[in-house]
Amino acid sequence: MDLPLALPLDFEAFYLTHQEFLHTFAELHLGTRAAAEEAVHQVPLEILAGWNGLLREGDLEQRTLAVLHRQVTARLQREGRDPAFVINGPISQALRAIKNEIEIAEGSSGLCEAITQLPTRQFYVIVLRHLMGYPTCRIARFMGLDERTVDYHGRKGKERLRSQLGLPPAPGKNTRRDT
Repeated sequence: MDLPLALPLDFEAFYLTHQEFLHTFAELHLGTRAAAEEAVHQVPLEILAGWNGLLREGDLEQRTLAVLHRQVTARLQREGRDPAFVINGPISQALRAIKNEIEIAEGSSGLCEAITQLPTRQFYVIVLRHLMGYPTCRIARFMGLDERTVDYHGRKGKERLRSQLGLPPAPGKNTRRDT
């Protein structure tokens, strides 16, 4: 299916505003710009097909992220491989920053694989915040959550990563359990 010649202006504005995010997210997972562009090409087609309904529902960012995640995951499954951030060298630089952020020692192994095992919301927050560098307010908008909820999922994701990797709680951090 190709896009119609005359797109709704609000759709064009939405897509252009989010195009960088879509490509960055896809490239992070697929490893190359070409693969990202192929996956991202399908996202606006699906979004446009339900555009009027999405405008009434008001969850454009959340639906877009869900469609993008589905496209990327399907491609990885077809190719029988892990996300690129697990296997690519350039992504390891971003992972070192995550290690510093969550205070994991340099010699720790399994961080990449542990990230892929996080529950969906924790995974999104860790990837969007630490690999893509998005601020909490933007993550909240994409996920349809309050900023405090995003922070909660970020904390829980870090705790789960520490636990999965057998690391102690962060020094000086309150060790109480959130319910």
